[in-house]
Amino acid sequence: MASQDWVDKDFYKILGVSKDASGTDIKKAYRKLARKHHPDQNGGDAGSERMFKDVSEAYSVLSDAEERQQYDAIRAMGGGARFSAGGAGGAGGQSGGFEDVFGNLFGQGAGPRTRSGARGSNGYSNLPPEFADLFGGGSGGGFPGGFQPPPRKGADRTANTTISFAGAIRGTTVGLREPSGEQIDVRIPAGIKEGQKVRVRGKGQTGPAGTGDLMVTVHIKDHPFFQRDGDNIRVHVPVTFPEAALGAQIEVPTLSGDLVRMKVPAGTPSGRTLRLKGRGVATAKSAGDLLVTIDVVVPQNLSKEAAAAVEAFAKATADTNPRGTLAEKARL
Repeated sequence: MASQDWVDKDFYKILGVSKDASGTDIKKAYRKLARKHHPDQNGGDAGSERMFKDVSEAYSVLSDAEERQQYDAIRAMGGGARFSAGGAGGAGGQSGGFEDVFGNLFGQGAGPRTRSGARGSNGYSNLPPEFADLFGGGSGGGFPGGFQPPPRKGADRTANTTISFAGAIRGTTVGLREPSGEQIDVRIPAGIKEGQKVRVRGKGQTGPAGTGDLMVTVHIKDHPFFQRDGDNIRVHVPVTFPEAALGAQIEVPTLSGDLVRMKVPAGTPSGRTLRLKGRGVATAKSAGDLLVTIDVVVPQNLSKEAAAAVEAFAKATADTNPRGTLAEKARL
């Protein structure tokens, strides 16, 4: 497609390449300039939009071997001729438009044709398909004449915060300080887990379609007694040998701060876990359980009376051997 622009414009200069530039050099130059001047990147700046159309037209011609040869031939003629479309004036008094003259010269039709990257009927230039990835779109150019992507809101921002174990169980509010000095209050819901994110709407970056959000990743400090296991809470509770052997009612601390009575069955071994229903982490949907692991405590210092009692117990249970089956279990 020859046009008056082929005489008026130096496409090599527009792309910033030499006249003997390779196809690869032309493609690299176009890619760089198209990204820089694309309307989506410049908020409707008229100068950038005009430059984008020029580099698209230049690439349209120079990337096509046949059209580049024709363009070079026309430019070699000196570019002195001027033709007015549909009028008679011009060098040598020739009649007919510019498109007609050069179209006949190279055996092409008179009417303008469009190709991906060439000037379309709407006066804009579309991105060639091989450059659709520049702006994450389809084969259209991303503005009039091609696919127009919807406006996007600003990007989300991210932040981290660390809260207490109690804050995670009951819910809390933390204040995050912006570099500007502004404080953003972040409400942490009750029952949040380690690594979960809280969204603060409208505190991200600003964009054409609105402001993005702030995504806050929550980290939770450990507690010296309670350990979280999903929505359950695990604790270790020490009991005496008589309590484990004979059974007992013991008091166990809970997340609410209350002490709850729990039955330890007679003969409970060290390490057994007992369950208190509904005493774990409370969420909007349900509540977990409190899992109580029994630790039988062996006394370190016995009085004479206690030692005598243990000796009497040992004699009374002399026929009991808790290791009697180990040899069988250990056989290879």
